[in-house]
Amino acid sequence: MKNKLAKALKPYNVTQEQWPLLIRLWVKDGVSQKELSEKCFKDQPTTARILDKLERRGLIRRQANTEDRRVSLIYLTSEGHDMRGPLIPIARQALEQALQGLSEQEQDQLKNLLNRIGGNLD
Repeated sequence: MKNKLAKALKPYNVTQEQWPLLIRLWVKDGVSQKELSEKCFKDQPTTARILDKLERRGLIRRQANTEDRRVSLIYLTSEGHDMRGPLIPIARQALEQALQGLSEQEQDQLKNLLNRIGGNLD
């Protein structure tokens, strides 16, 4: 699944490593690096490296938090917001292909099992 998604995102110069951060920012913009790290299950140095690349590409910007100047909040640029339009359908298509041949019940069961595994690891 990871490889399929990586291949589908490549023409847009987005890596599968950057993908979860973009998704989280499309859902909630203006979050700290720490919050992004936690939500995406990545360590902070890895998140910082990914954010550096996204910033160089002009997809995000960092802004000092007015309540705590030590913390930068991460915001999507207009280009970062615009990437949502073409990328979401690509990801959906990759997911649909991966789940092809599974009934709705099997898909629900798979999600439940994966959530339980994730819960065990938390």
